[in-house]
Amino acid sequence: MNQEPPVIIVGITGSIAAYKAADLVSKLVKRGCEVHVTMTHGAQQFITPLTFQTLSRNPVISSVFENPGQWKPAHIALADRAALLLIVPATANILAELAHGFASNPLTEIALATLAPLLIAPAMNGKMWLHAATQHNAALLRSRGAEFIGPEEGMLACGYEGIGRLWKIDEIVERAMELVAGSKR
Repeated sequence: MNQEPPVIIVGITGSIAAYKAADLVSKLVKRGCEVHVTMTHGAQQFITPLTFQTLSRNPVISSVFENPGQWKPAHIALADRAALLLIVPATANILAELAHGFASNPLTEIALATLAPLLIAPAMNGKMWLHAATQHNAALLRSRGAEFIGPEEGMLACGYEGIGRLWKIDEIVERAMELVAGSKR
């Protein structure tokens, strides 16, 4: 009996680390997952949707007005099927939107509409990560069941050294696979 592959939604936000999400998507597909990507406008300034469409073998959702020919909007249909919502990289802005329930793009709409586990891999300037507002938003998300992986310390794209680097892609993939195995969706 063939088991359907787990559906993982990868949300990509506007960080220089967005290019690393290409490797992540590729590795999830190779692990047998059905991967769907949603990108914020900011993410598209760093890397194109075509990259993720090619790697995931699925259309990229970047507008709430896109419809795959179903009666349900794409973001709602995906939210219903998701075994995991994985946000890589997650910016301070997306953490604030998620923490306060904004639905300003397909990623935040999916986050509000899904019952799937949420795994967040932040990447940003260390001062932004350590800011009280960002830490408050992360704590609020954790209290609602979101799991964070990272960030780690190292050289940042902005030239600073410190916390804020995206966690290692292989370790994000491993944790995502553990969560998918546990969600049994």
